Amino acid sequence: MNPSSQSEFARATAVSRRSENTYSAEIGTGWSVAGAVNGGYLLALAGRTLREASPNTPDPLVVSMYYLGPGGEGPADISTRTIREGRSSATFALDLVQTGAPKITALATMGNLGGLPDDVATTAAPPDMPSPDSCIDVAEASEEFLAAAPLLGRYDIRLDPATTGFAVGKPSGRGLLQGWIRLADGTEPDSLSLLAFLDAFPPVMFDLGRFNWAPTMELTAHVRAVPAPGWIGVKVSTRNIAGGMFEEDCELWDSAGRLVAQSRQLARQPRD
Repeated sequence: MNPSSQSEFARATAVSRRSENTYSAEIGTGWSVAGAVNGGYLLALAGRTLREASPNTPDPLVVSMYYLGPGGEGPADISTRTIREGRSSATFALDLVQTGAPKITALATMGNLGGLPDDVATTAAPPDMPSPDSCIDVAEASEEFLAAAPLLGRYDIRLDPATTGFAVGKPSGRGLLQGWIRLADGTEPDSLSLLAFLDAFPPVMFDLGRFNWAPTMELTAHVRAVPAPGWIGVKVSTRNIAGGMFEEDCELWDSAGRLVAQSRQLARQPRD
């Protein structure tokens, strides 16, 4: 495919194979928050690498990623190791290094979501919130806020007004953010962009009156289905803060009302 015909997201997560198990990537501008590359972007970059490594299993089913140090713009070296290859899935280890320093290490199982049984049975329900047109466009935030998080320019994010009290100094204290997301250029979602969406919203600690960005220590993502075209509904919540850390749970719902991805991350409380 001609690179110029690819979406911005596809170009930003592209990798080049150097040998059987090594790849290179160029982390471009605009995917950072508070000076560090966003964890969801790195999750998607790992997924793209493993899709290249195993084209017969193109979709991430589960990824558990540890963040060892803040990533930055510029070249990155990625290595993979095959742990097991089966008939319907393959499991890999992956490491990403910049300037000789480890940035992420991950375990991931890849599969083919299109080949899975369609036997959904769930008690989960989509978030109850207004339509995207009735929500608050993050692009209308202050210049200072947007400058600190250029990542937000890569997405079209609409926040449920009921969870944006933090923006006017009135956080609800519930530990809940919800709203809608899609890629800014209109590209329809797929299994790799779901990985990025899982860590694209502002930290849920904002709703508890704790601001600044919260560094992720570990994130585990489950991708459950190929999303239908259209907006992705997002619900982010936390229930426990202890030892200077908190968990952040995220659910992604597609336009057909299906729960298509879930994650839990452990992060440090925002630094004052």
